[in-house]
Amino acid sequence: MRRHLYLVAGFVSLGLAVIGALLPVMPTTVFVILAAWCFARSSPKLERRLLDHPTFGPHILRWRERGAISRKGKVAATIAFAVSILVGAIFAPWPWSLAPVAAALVIGGWIWSRPEG
Repeated sequence: MRRHLYLVAGFVSLGLAVIGALLPVMPTTVFVILAAWCFARSSPKLERRLLDHPTFGPHILRWRERGAISRKGKVAATIAFAVSILVGAIFAPWPWSLAPVAAALVIGGWIWSRPEG
């Protein structure tokens, strides 16, 4: 039963990664890494497909080996945070417009504190 839950969580994570590839306010690689983690516990074949993927495989391996995030990934996250802050400033009422700022400071600070790989 647990294996099936990990398998479903892996596919949900991949779905969220696809959404993240289309929306600037949602991450992609984080959900692919989570999917790989879930597939490692449910389907080694699907995990291997993610690890062998030319785009996401190196990111997953860097994260697993050193907890590293590439410079390109950090810059992409920062740009996504900037877009989120701009959208929040335009469309969200006060004080909700500060939520993207708080997220950018906390999560963005954590992202930039990770080693580069």
